[in-house]
Amino acid sequence: MIRRERPAMSAAARPPLPVRRVEEHGLAPMPREAWPATVPAVRQLLDDGLDLAPLTILVGENGSGKSTIVEAIAEEFGLNPEGGTRNANHRTQRTESGLAAHLQLVRGGGASKRGVFLRAETMHGHFAYLSETGLPGRLNFQSHGESFIEFFTERSRIQGLWILDEAESALSFSGCLALVAHISDILAAGSQVVLSTHSPILAAIPGATIYELGEWGMRPASYDELEMVQSWRLFLDGPGRFLRHLS
Repeated sequence: MIRRERPAMSAAARPPLPVRRVEEHGLAPMPREAWPATVPAVRQLLDDGLDLAPLTILVGENGSGKSTIVEAIAEEFGLNPEGGTRNANHRTQRTESGLAAHLQLVRGGGASKRGVFLRAETMHGHFAYLSETGLPGRLNFQSHGESFIEFFTERSRIQGLWILDEAESALSFSGCLALVAHISDILAAGSQVVLSTHSPILAAIPGATIYELGEWGMRPASYDELEMVQSWRLFLDGPGRFLRHLS
């Protein structure tokens, strides 16, 4: 079957962004000596703010702050911190950083208030919640990757803010490509996407504004400049050069 891609929406035709900018709340500053403000990227966000594009991608090593930032944006936007939409009411155990309480979102005038949050580490619990509420679907009776794909496919008509936190963790190579196709479609329909990822496949989505997070904080980067991309290319070109140092 030939997949027909939606034509890209022109800047003039695109609806206002649900979130134009993320910054520290002037009435609720976060102590800089308290975690997660001690993480360089989070501190930079608090100090300087962060402008968001139609597609904003955060990449970086574990502990660099990318998941902390996207989870806080989702929570401050009003989405369930464990995943889903504004209508999801389940909660198992609070694991959020508390950063959301110190942020304010600059929203586009008249922009959609709808949204979807897919958080890899808590989605199994969210799928169980959806099954218990009697919603149609087989999310908890499929492989983890199949459940992810069904989750975002069934919600593809939601136009607003989509936040994805390391969604590739459940996906195969072809699953990542399916997610790229889905993201491309919802962007073409006028949604905004913010995602954190370790995947060079997801980071390659055309038109993305990419930030690389690390000990320096956050810095804009092109795809080819990303340390993650360069490392994967070196590894795939000669795995033995890496593996012989592990034994």
